[in-house]
Amino acid sequence: MFDQHMAQKAAKNLKDLREKRPLIHNITNFVVMNYTANALLACGASPVMAHAPEEVEEMVSFAGTLVLNIGTLTPYWIDSMLKAGKKANELNVPIILDPVGSGATKLRTDSAKKLIDELSISVVRGNASEVLSLAREGSKTKGVDSIHSVDEAVDAALILAKELNTALAITGAEDLITDGERIFRVSNGHKLMGYVTGTGCTATVIIGAFLAVDRDPVEATTTALAYFGLAGEKAAVEAHAPGSFQIAILDALYTIDEKQMKEGAKIHTH
Repeated sequence: MFDQHMAQKAAKNLKDLREKRPLIHNITNFVVMNYTANALLACGASPVMAHAPEEVEEMVSFAGTLVLNIGTLTPYWIDSMLKAGKKANELNVPIILDPVGSGATKLRTDSAKKLIDELSISVVRGNASEVLSLAREGSKTKGVDSIHSVDEAVDAALILAKELNTALAITGAEDLITDGERIFRVSNGHKLMGYVTGTGCTATVIIGAFLAVDRDPVEATTTALAYFGLAGEKAAVEAHAPGSFQIAILDALYTIDEKQMKEGAKIHTH
């Protein structure tokens, strides 16, 4: 049985997003910039990609959310992220972090941990291995290297969310969202989403858009992932291969209405 209250919340968040059209400030990777900007426009938000340290503080002061993504990392980008993030914290602008590839290299892992240590981050979204690589020395999470699925990650995610004092979104065939107390699962989505570069990064910016209108990080994240997953399902009806599917997702993000959101959200509460 799906959570009808959360389905209604998803519809409300989508309505509020399209009415308010918040600016979403992205410091993100070169691979996805164009696509995630288009995804934000399609869902009703207003994207800006601003990375220069000379302007990030000013830019984030106009934003509803700050999105940080370490997918194509350089040290000066981390400086910009820290500068923007500290200003966002000062202004109470929520931050979402996508620790792309954390756990794969020392630069990525150390940089993601530095951002978490020095900033107040509302949501961290990644796959199971990325998210669990963020455990600090002495963490109670165990066996991170062997954990790759959402099911295997549940107990560790509950502990880690409390240790990091943030909401965690672990995305996969089924998504897990927790702040260490509340747990939601989202089963919307389609297998073709795994064949398009940047779908994870796109999920992150959609969460960012929902955070701009819903300051409960767990509910904003859960409803955003249901919306994005539903867009994947609807795109797959029209497109059956990755190239056309990628474009069809943008169309679905634009055309999904509140009624479809309420009826289509597959949110489970634990």
